[in-house]
Amino acid sequence: MSLAHVIGYPRIGADRQLKRATEAYWQDEIDREALEASGRALRLANWAAQHEAGLDLVTVGDFAFYDQVLDVSVLLGAVPPRFGAEDEVQRGEVSLDTTFRMARGRAPSGEPAAACEMTKYFDTNYHYLVPELHPDQRFRLASTRLFDQVDEARMAGYPVKVVLTGPLTWLWLGKGRGDVHEDFDRLALLDGVLDVYAEVLERLAGQGVEWVQLDEPVLVQDLPLAWRQAFERAYHRLQAAPVKLLLASYFGGLGDNLSLAVGLPVDGLHIDAVRAPAQLEAVVDRLLPHKVLSVGAIDGRNVWRADLALWRERLATARMRLGERLWIATSCSLLHVPVDLAAETTLDAELRSWLAFARQKLDETSTLARLLDGRASAADHDRVEAAGRALQSRREAPRLHRSEVAERLAGVTAADTRRGRPFAERAVTQQRQLALPLFPTTTIGSFPQTSEIRADRRALKAGDLSREAYETRMREEIARVVARQEALGIDMLVHGEPERNDMVEYFGEQLDGYAFTRFGWVQSYGSRCVKPPILFGDVVRPASMTVRWSEYAQSLTARPMKGMLTGPVTLLQWSFVRDDQPREATCRQLALALRDEVVDLEAAGIRAIQIDEPALREGLPLRRAEWQDYLDWAVACFRLASSGVRDETQIHTHMCYSEFNDIIAAIAALDADVITIETSRSDMELLDAFQDFAYPNAIGPGVYDIHSPNIPEVTWMVALMEKAAERIPVERLWVNPDCGLKTRGWAEVEPALANMVEAARELRRRHG
Repeated sequence: MSLAHVIGYPRIGADRQLKRATEAYWQDEIDREALEASGRALRLANWAAQHEAGLDLVTVGDFAFYDQVLDVSVLLGAVPPRFGAEDEVQRGEVSLDTTFRMARGRAPSGEPAAACEMTKYFDTNYHYLVPELHPDQRFRLASTRLFDQVDEARMAGYPVKVVLTGPLTWLWLGKGRGDVHEDFDRLALLDGVLDVYAEVLERLAGQGVEWVQLDEPVLVQDLPLAWRQAFERAYHRLQAAPVKLLLASYFGGLGDNLSLAVGLPVDGLHIDAVRAPAQLEAVVDRLLPHKVLSVGAIDGRNVWRADLALWRERLATARMRLGERLWIATSCSLLHVPVDLAAETTLDAELRSWLAFARQKLDETSTLARLLDGRASAADHDRVEAAGRALQSRREAPRLHRSEVAERLAGVTAADTRRGRPFAERAVTQQRQLALPLFPTTTIGSFPQTSEIRADRRALKAGDLSREAYETRMREEIARVVARQEALGIDMLVHGEPERNDMVEYFGEQLDGYAFTRFGWVQSYGSRCVKPPILFGDVVRPASMTVRWSEYAQSLTARPMKGMLTGPVTLLQWSFVRDDQPREATCRQLALALRDEVVDLEAAGIRAIQIDEPALREGLPLRRAEWQDYLDWAVACFRLASSGVRDETQIHTHMCYSEFNDIIAAIAALDADVITIETSRSDMELLDAFQDFAYPNAIGPGVYDIHSPNIPEVTWMVALMEKAAERIPVERLWVNPDCGLKTRGWAEVEPALANMVEAARELRRRHG
């Protein structure tokens, strides 16, 4: 029998119960016991869904109150000293509050401390907490949460498969902090990490666990020889554990790591056959006769319905050759897709028939396994036929393609992607117009979305507030935000974006080719959830999207007001994108729509326009050989969107949580007049990319970590900017937070921004 399982399942709950519970706990509205009860209820619901869908194993270990990589750090006792948890580590009982302080700098108990760095997990929009490593670090089993969850599942009567981030991937994702980060060899810590992993596996075996899935997605990247050799050493060490190990790779193909992966002494291998279908035959050919092959055939990264008939055909040979050693799974964890399509009762019926969310992907997975075994039920055959009809409907849908879009794209020339003059000349013209001081201050765009703003938006959707009344209230909020910024002394203002629900959804709602869900939430980090739109057809901008709001905000002040847009690459990356044409083609359509908006903003008198591209680095392929092609079209799309304006108009862009070193030339090629980036959590480490590369334009290295409730001190921000001034000429430095302020409260924002402005004044006194 071909076993069916998933690599992981969303933990947020169909109604974002995890978000509500954790935030209520942080705000002292519920106690620890209530939070833990909420977590147990979510886990039991997830296991029940997997069992009811017919999966043969339920996945335990994919639940976390904040982040699964952070939980492994806690499991290993890798808690930085500044959190004062040495006694907890020694007792093997690192508290949940310590975990939260590592994630966000603050928890209901314990002293505040600088949160751990956060960055993107491979090429996804999910953020993980970076493990902090240092020479001579010692590890010990420091948490029982994983084992407690195994007991919960077994007591509920479910057959258990445990999932855990693999030891090599955990080390790969970590970094040294401080002076050691440049030359610290993380592999020097491998033996200590393996000691704890071996202890964990022994304890899981004692609980009756048969299979443990160790996630090693680093295997789909280019690995140095030392890391390839470390895999052999690590898994030869772990093979002594009295459990069966399933080595899981995903997000791409094994490529030159295929021989390494199939040769490791494990009991099974999982591959991503959605992103890399060509590897299936090679893996089957090389797989040793005692090993299981888990094939990720159901897409864990997108929402389109699977072609079950096609997959039955693709996997027929593998089933014949492997027999019951063939397992069927999702390509990766379903963490990256919404929970349940059943709630989307208002979604267009035809479009809805094209989709499958996490709960539906459970059914697809188990159905495919039964099809391959020849034990499919009538309901399974009905599901295959329904999928076939939906796929045919999608292929033939006339609304997917628009001739005017194709014609306009065909007319784009190289001149459309170039500004009139180089930055050095533009900067003189812009400074003459904007008259900004040294170390000008600004923010990234959004200001707190208060409970009143959210209530107004809900009332508008429910029909309890008219559109006219809603827009009046939003204008009132904009006026308050502008006045507050002027009072603080900020140099370049923003309108605060109170009218926007999300930086992608807001624009998608005004573009043809997009569709929207009501409950399609996906975890981005911690309690932060996003609702990616579905980009199903050709993109057209029927009318201007932001002009009237920016024009109104500019009318309230003599200071320059930035227009705020989301860039084409980010609109692409943070949507569920159509898979019937190259992503580049869709991105170019988005760029043209945004180009029209940029030109309209300039015509309305907006002198600075920010086109955010936080997802530019995220979209970089995991294999270096594929980088240049992606960077070429991604940069070209940004420039197509931004280059239709005069030299006097200052173009800004923003990127957060990106490692810039390898793509700094591409970032420079964007030719944005000002780029703002995240640097506060990394202590300006990201500016190392600018050490050897003479970045030509202006830059604002973020000095205020908006993902923590802690208020940064003036001296801290000044020190960070002094580090930046060692790499970037002071006349090209801006002072700003590292991201938008939407998720923070005014009680934190105002004193933090006041300190930021004072830091800029101190810098002017020193360098003016």
